[in-house]
Formats: sequence, C-alpha cells, structure tokens
Amino acid sequence: MVGSREEAEDLVQETYARAFRSWRSYTPGTNLRAWLLRILTNLNIDRGRRASRRPETQPLEEGDYFLYNRLEERTGGGESDEERVVERLSQDDIVSALSSVPRDFRDVIVLVDIGDFTYQDAAQILDIPVGTVMSRLHRGRRILKQELAQSALETT
Repeated sequence: MVGSREEAEDLVQETYARAFRSWRSYTPGTNLRAWLLRILTNLNIDRGRRASRRPETQPLEEGDYFLYNRLEERTGGGESDEERVVERLSQDDIVSALSSVPRDFRDVIVLVDIGDFTYQDAAQILDIPVGTVMSRLHRGRRILKQELAQSALETT
C-alpha cells in the first residue's frame, strides 16, 4: 500500500498504536483482521492526503496485451516470450511496479489480489461501493501489467 518498506513499517506501527488507543471501539466477535486493516487503510488515506491533494493518474492507452505486443515487435514473436519475461522479473521489479500504481488502485490490488479479501470485504475496509472496488481492481491490474511490461522490457 506504500512505496517503501520503511513507510510500511511506520504505517503498521501507527496502526497498532491507534488500535490500542481505541480498543474500546472494537466489538468482540467481529472480524479483528478487517478492523485492523480498516484502521491501517484510514491511516494510509490520511497519509496520502497529506502528501498530495491530487491523486496520480496514468493514461491507459495500451491494450491488455501490451507486453506481448512489445516483445513481438522486438523479437518477432516466439513461444518462449512468456518464460523469458518471468525469468527477468525480480521481486524488486514487482514491488517497484506495484508502488508506481496510483494509491487508490494499489489499495484494492493489495487487498483483493494479495490479501485474498473478497470484493465485499475490500469495499468495507476502504469504505467504497463494491462496484468501485471492481472498477479500481480492473484499472489497477492494467496499470500494473504495463509497469511490469516496462520492467521486463528494460531488462531485455
């Protein structure tokens, strides 16, 4: 949800501090994980608002097959393109690509794709409609694909 490991650690620490301060507001028997993630999300939103009043935007001109199209232009096609791409992408490339996705889209990707939350849980945590979760997830995945494609092409 944030750009660096240090920011993530600070965010988690502040989440636990806020949870301990407001422990009385937690309803026993409800989903503790969702409650903590809601606090974390609110803190992250507040941090993002302080950092910038305007969200980042990136144009989505390229299609869903951006990477394959670019690899085909460079190599003339081939069956091993996908394997070469997977080999070239490191964990750092993936983290870097994810951190370059705008915050609103990245939050949904992290919750649904990485955190294995349902659309309804993500909507509740982010306090947005389920339709917005689905829309942001779709657009966020497209942006992430493009970022990963750029990383893969830079290493070829």
